[in-house]
Order: sequence, then C-alpha cells, then structure tokens
Amino acid sequence: MHNFEFVKPSTVADAVKAMAGSGAQALSGGQTLLPTMKARLAAPAVLVSLTGVAEMKGVCMGDDGLSVGAATTHATVAAEARKSFAGLANLANGIGDPAVRNRGTIGGSLANNDPAACYPSAVLAAGATVHTNMRKIAADDYFQGMFTTALKEGEIITSVTFPVPHKSAYVKFNQPASRFALTGVFVAKFANGVRVAVTGASNNGVFRWKEAEAALSANFAAGAVAGLVVSPKDMINDLHGTAAYRANLVKVLTKRAVDAAS
Repeated sequence: MHNFEFVKPSTVADAVKAMAGSGAQALSGGQTLLPTMKARLAAPAVLVSLTGVAEMKGVCMGDDGLSVGAATTHATVAAEARKSFAGLANLANGIGDPAVRNRGTIGGSLANNDPAACYPSAVLAAGATVHTNMRKIAADDYFQGMFTTALKEGEIITSVTFPVPHKSAYVKFNQPASRFALTGVFVAKFANGVRVAVTGASNNGVFRWKEAEAALSANFAAGAVAGLVVSPKDMINDLHGTAAYRANLVKVLTKRAVDAAS
C-alpha cells in the first residue's frame, strides 16, 4: 500500500471541500477500496473518510419513503429497516459476513456499483432516489453499466430514499467464497405494478427484467414467469457459472422471490 493522507470531516460540506484536492478519494466502509489499495491497484493521495459525517447516517421514514444515510452500515440497515421495509432489511442482513456488515455501507456499495453487489438490485427494484451533494438521481438513471454510475467527479452520495413496496423480497445464489451474488433478484410489488431487478448476472451490471415485470403486474404469482425465457446473450460467463446457467438462475430466483414476497 502506498502512503496517503487521511482526512475525517464531520460535515458533508467539509467532505466536499476535502474531495476537491488533487488525488482525493472518498472512503466509506472501505470493503473494496482498501483491498484494492493493498494490492497497489489504487493509490489515492488523500482518503476522505465519510464515517464521521453524522448527517449521512441513520434510517428513518419520511414523506417520500424510507431514507437511508449513505454512511449507514449494512448491519444498521438490517436492524432498523425491518419493520418498514423487510425486503431491504433481509438483503442487508445477507451481505458478506458480520465483519463486512458492520463496516460496509450502502453508499460505498452504490458508488462502487460492483456487478454482483446486492444493494443495486434493491435500489433499482424499488425505484429509489440517490441523493448526492449536488442533486437527486433516479435509480433508472443512476446505474450505467459495470462499475459505472451517473456520479460526477467529486460527487458524494449522501442518502438514498426508497419508496416502500406493498410486498418485496430478495433472493440470491451465493458465490460461496465471496458471498457476492452469483445471481440475485429483487422483486417489489407496488400499487401501480411490479419491478424486478437482477444483479450478478449481466455484463452490463444490474438490470430490470421488464418481461417479468409485465407478467407479474398482471398476476403476482411465481407461475406468471414460467413461460418466459431469459437470453444468455449478455450474461457473465466465467469459472463460477456459464452465461446459460446465470440466465436460468434469473428465472428460478425470480420465482423464489415472488413466493417469498407472497
């Protein structure tokens, strides 16, 4: 690991100022960034820790839904979102292991946008809004491909607002070594329809399975997707699973998520 300067601001405004410096990198839970630095694949001159910013922590209900501060750990989301949004709480409780859940944050996960991360599926399926120090970004506009988001240079995620669905569930098939999702599906049923988001499967990152959304909006039952076919064309093909295997998992896990939500 290369030498670096460590800064721990206490407000979003101070964090933004610190990020304006040359070679500065935001640090949230550090579950991806620090191992990357240890492997000398990243060498920021300044690490700007967001864990001291109180306004970026916590879970609370508001007029627009469930608001989660970007520096909130997975463990806190799992504990505090359970009564209002059980699907999100269960997802958070299944991320990594206790060490990861007590250090990793929702903002760090979304900023990194790993193609196998769990949170992107919840954000996309719920039609959540990502709040930054500059603007509000709709979930459908935020995710732009593998490890790619709508965030601009120096932009910091401050919170995420989730519209709370009537029914929801997340089901994933774990990659046993990393506990990332080999494939994961989040299903969210709202009064005006169903949204289905898939993570871990596609070379394009998290995506909505719109054919399943249409079928489940008409009939919210696992059997509604039985006749659908998922193309393996853009699916990840690696030593953990072929593209065809992942395509099949999308369908299987969607059915399980609907059963779990029901």
